[in-house]
Amino acid sequence: MKSAIKVIKEQIDNFYLIRRLSIYELKSQNKNNYLGMSWEAINPAIQILIYWFVFSTLRSREPIDMNGIEIPFFSWLIAAFFLWIFFYQSTIQGSKSIYTRIKILSKMNFPMSVIPSFVIFSQFYVHVFMLLISIIVLHFTGFTISIYYIQLLYFVFAALCLLFAISLITSTLSTIVRDFHMLLNSVLRMMLYLSGVLWPLTLLSDHQTLMSLMKLNPLYYLIEGYRASLFGTEWYFITNWEYTLYFWGLVIIILILGSTLHVKFRRHFIDYL
Repeated sequence: MKSAIKVIKEQIDNFYLIRRLSIYELKSQNKNNYLGMSWEAINPAIQILIYWFVFSTLRSREPIDMNGIEIPFFSWLIAAFFLWIFFYQSTIQGSKSIYTRIKILSKMNFPMSVIPSFVIFSQFYVHVFMLLISIIVLHFTGFTISIYYIQLLYFVFAALCLLFAISLITSTLSTIVRDFHMLLNSVLRMMLYLSGVLWPLTLLSDHQTLMSLMKLNPLYYLIEGYRASLFGTEWYFITNWEYTLYFWGLVIIILILGSTLHVKFRRHFIDYL
């Protein structure tokens, strides 16, 4: 618990630095591209069109029922897909954030726990932009802005907390064992098909045990929360208060574990070069 408090305090004390480094990170990633940061929007747009074509056009996917509201598959997909992109990119980039910067860090004077934070924030700016694009697209497909959008602020904050907690563990393990980063990449690609992004888990209603196990994935909570917000179906974090307690309990456990690992090993990170 002491390690978690220490790491959280480091984020608060260095928040201005995190914001500055995150902007620099975003610019440096695209400085050699002719289209610059436009690729941050082009790549996910291409991906979502491919998945829409495969799952909706080729397989004639029926509209998805959410609390009695029929949602066209493309709208249902876009409401969660950009959250998945944010989760995937932040987790992957956060995992390798420390060991790819160890040489630079030895000359810097700020806590190492700041590194995963500014990497996640660099992806967060892209996510906010893509979320705005999603809202505009959904508006023209009949899903206008409603009071339920307020809970989007909550779910965005929840996503940031989960990603930071995970990145503390993954960045530490990836620095110690480089193969872990490759394993993580493979696991995340599999999670795309198991987290309810591309198909509703309710299709497993005849297999309640399997469906319940798959819902233990905290990403599913965020996905359903985003969709409930954008389609105005319910106050998801209230009507599913048991799931909300589970989610935050899991985030706290991951944060404590990640902080403990990070604080314990960060003095020795330079030895893993």
